[in-house]
Amino acid sequence: MNRQTLRTTIAGAAGAIELALDRPQGPARGLALVAHPHPLHGGTLDNKVAQTLARAWVQLGFVVLRPNFRGVGASGGQFDGGRGETDDLQQVLEHHLQVLRAELGDAPQLALAGFSFGAYVAAALAARLRDAGRAPRHLTLVGPAVVNFALPPLREPQALAERLLVVHGEADEVVPLGAVLDWARPQQQPVLVAPGSGHFFHGMLTPLKDWVCAWHGSAA
Repeated sequence: MNRQTLRTTIAGAAGAIELALDRPQGPARGLALVAHPHPLHGGTLDNKVAQTLARAWVQLGFVVLRPNFRGVGASGGQFDGGRGETDDLQQVLEHHLQVLRAELGDAPQLALAGFSFGAYVAAALAARLRDAGRAPRHLTLVGPAVVNFALPPLREPQALAERLLVVHGEADEVVPLGAVLDWARPQQQPVLVAPGSGHFFHGMLTPLKDWVCAWHGSAA
């Protein structure tokens, strides 16, 4: 993403997990994880929307981690339909909570963010953490793939995160806006609509970063 981005690997259940790590300029206020889109459709940690989410959280003062899912780049294993990917995202989280403890403290602010398939993985991990009494403070779902993946309920039995943001393109050609509104409506979840934007937010990446910073920055 920039000259300061560190590319590294850690051990995972299916082999190595490749990841990118970015740091804010000043003292870190928390830890953010960004999940990329579908591995079988070209999704990697270098996806432009994933990079935009990472830039937003760096700007908000967070250490940001972007793993490559199984079978992508230098990450081992094969696509696992979201199950193994959620396990790996949690492995990245738990590993870095230990490695960065001296920098972040024992209970840092946690942010999860994901794009498309990555939104499903981020929400699945948020649900897992919530059920363990460790709900993240922030959750950002961009272009959530509600057509092909069953995202966990956003507020049942409790909220997935204290601050929850859903962003979707008005002209999304992969996940129709209507499908996202049908998913959000019974959960009373507002959806921020990017006017004229397709699934990959071409020409809308800077506004996307600004929206994430504005929404989460007021509570970061």
